Amino acid sequence: MSVESTEEATAAAATEEPAEATVETSEEGAPAGKGTSVSRLEEEGDVAADYLEELLDIADIDGDIDIEIRNGRTYISIAAEDDSEGLESLVGRDGEVLEALQELARLSVLSATENRSRLVLDINGYRKERAGDLQQIAEDAVAKVQETGAPVALEPMSAYERKIVHDAVADLGFVSESEGEGAGRHIVVSAD
Repeated sequence: MSVESTEEATAAAATEEPAEATVETSEEGAPAGKGTSVSRLEEEGDVAADYLEELLDIADIDGDIDIEIRNGRTYISIAAEDDSEGLESLVGRDGEVLEALQELARLSVLSATENRSRLVLDINGYRKERAGDLQQIAEDAVAKVQETGAPVALEPMSAYERKIVHDAVADLGFVSESEGEGAGRHIVVSAD
């Protein structure tokens, strides 16, 4: 290719619309082979937000919905300006209702787009607060393993929460594995 044709091709490419950005991540958010386009993540956020907005209207609960895209995932948060008992009821005991609503939002995305979603739903900052609790649980488990040398089994938790604990334990230089099935799936922390 001559210098002139290379310059022409470069100039033509510069005037074209930029290609759709692709964020490639695995289930854990690490680089992977399957790409997720930013526009697809935005679309799934819009679909899920519409679904959740209708749900809030039906339940007559006030809340502001925010959509954020980071690390190849869509994050949706619902918050109220004042303390809303209605939103607290959507979190439920130990986040059980929140987990169910997240799955329903994911199903609404699947139904509308025919794409599986890994969106994360948070209500009134429950997940952020819970992440701090999970960090403390991981630190306590590591301390107990250091003290006794024996593996420590934690209480069952959701896949999302287990990932937070696995990451925290790894950051502390210890090993964790998930064991069990279904609702009984839990983490065991050990030195090796």
